[in-house]
Amino acid sequence: MTTDTFSAGAPFAMSASPTAVPAEPVKETVRTIDPAANPARLRTDDVSVFYGDKQALFDVSIDIPEKSVSAFIGPSGCGKSTFLRCINRMNDTIEGCRVSGDITLDGENLYDPRLDVVELRARIGMVFQKPNPFPKSIFENVAYGPRIHGLAGNKADLEEIVESSLKKAGLFEEVKDRLHQPGTGLSGGQQQRLCIARAIAVGPEVILMDEPCSALDPIATAVIEELIDELRENYTIIIVTHSMQQAARVSQKTAFFHLGKLIEEGPTEEIFTNPREKRTQDYITGRIG
Repeated sequence: MTTDTFSAGAPFAMSASPTAVPAEPVKETVRTIDPAANPARLRTDDVSVFYGDKQALFDVSIDIPEKSVSAFIGPSGCGKSTFLRCINRMNDTIEGCRVSGDITLDGENLYDPRLDVVELRARIGMVFQKPNPFPKSIFENVAYGPRIHGLAGNKADLEEIVESSLKKAGLFEEVKDRLHQPGTGLSGGQQQRLCIARAIAVGPEVILMDEPCSALDPIATAVIEELIDELRENYTIIIVTHSMQQAARVSQKTAFFHLGKLIEEGPTEEIFTNPREKRTQDYITGRIG
């Protein structure tokens, strides 16, 4: 597989006369073009994030292919989770946070002031680092979203949504006899799958996962990774992970962040075996981290 790049707005080379005025430098946006990738579902252009006067993210531009897994890797504090939270506007809840640039889903501007943010977060679900089931029953955890969004016309419809979501999350067979017991009584790995089922239940188009396995043991991690691989057949998934091994196992596209900047992105195999940027190579080999 080969990777080509193009530069948006690169100046055309011309010979200058002795009196020519030097051209202003033009900022280039380099995107990886992978002919084997699925079409882009989500697109970001020059996204920057500011917390008050401090800039945390610098001009991030990336395309996220549909029905695939894209992994964001990089050292702690590099901006990958900040960028993830921009996609479903979780940063809106942080006082003093400002986001610039463009983020579009199927061409729709996700920062359009007319956009219903509650509806957006149903379309772009989020699974957090630490499992966070509601203090309700397993059934009510999954039923909560469909209820508030009016997705079930009656009790039978709601039960079907709950069962289907739990099956998609690979959890139904383990909990079918205790659906009305507290979700908090499940193991850590089961709780994380319950949270995935809760996200699936409202029919999202994109699922964001912020280090979903960092609090889990290796066996539970393997179950979640297998689930992610199955879910990509129907969902566009973005995962933030500190584990390069996990990124290599579950993703088709990888983006490396460092000091608030997107350093390099492309097909996962190429990022890990033949990175273009020295900083990417240094991170992968453990020289920086």
